[in-house]
Amino acid sequence: MQGRVHYYEGYAMEDVVLPIRLMKLMGAEVLFLTNASGGINANFHAGDFMLIRDQIASFVPSPLIGSNIDELGVRFPDMSDIYDHRLRLTIRRTAARLDIPLQEGVYIQLTGPNYESPAEVQMCKALGADAVGMSTACEAIAANHMGMHICGISCISNLACGISDQPLNHKEVQEVADRRAPVFEQLVTGCILDIAAELNLTE
Repeated sequence: MQGRVHYYEGYAMEDVVLPIRLMKLMGAEVLFLTNASGGINANFHAGDFMLIRDQIASFVPSPLIGSNIDELGVRFPDMSDIYDHRLRLTIRRTAARLDIPLQEGVYIQLTGPNYESPAEVQMCKALGADAVGMSTACEAIAANHMGMHICGISCISNLACGISDQPLNHKEVQEVADRRAPVFEQLVTGCILDIAAELNLTE
């Protein structure tokens, strides 16, 4: 996919994750999630890449609310390894081989579309989040429900409000994402090839 639909655009959560479910029904085994996010971790800088280790999705509706579709997955799916440990190892090896620095941390999804207040960022930090955004976690829940292998990388396009003294500006956030796009593409492409080889998906 190029882009995604967002909950903040007014879509129902089941519509937000519909493409993920469709991909699985078409035979996809791995979901590689990417996003631009705000850095909460004090060691992060704008332009960094963060391998998503875990997530917090408590602030958006679960895509699994409602009648369970038994053909897709169980009613109460385990969430102990959403971001596949083996895929994370592969991604770290790929980043090292390509000499691309890679942070790692916990991603939290809030609804948006407004950026977070300084107090909300401090709340997210207290909860253990390293980066914050407006997508991704809900898609990971849907994919995990269906038994897909999931991995994800965030581009830290800005420091979250209160972490930096500068007011947030979407144009500047987009400029950072655009500037880092070629390296991000190199990293993601390399990871996809290595993951395919790791899981024997090359045929």
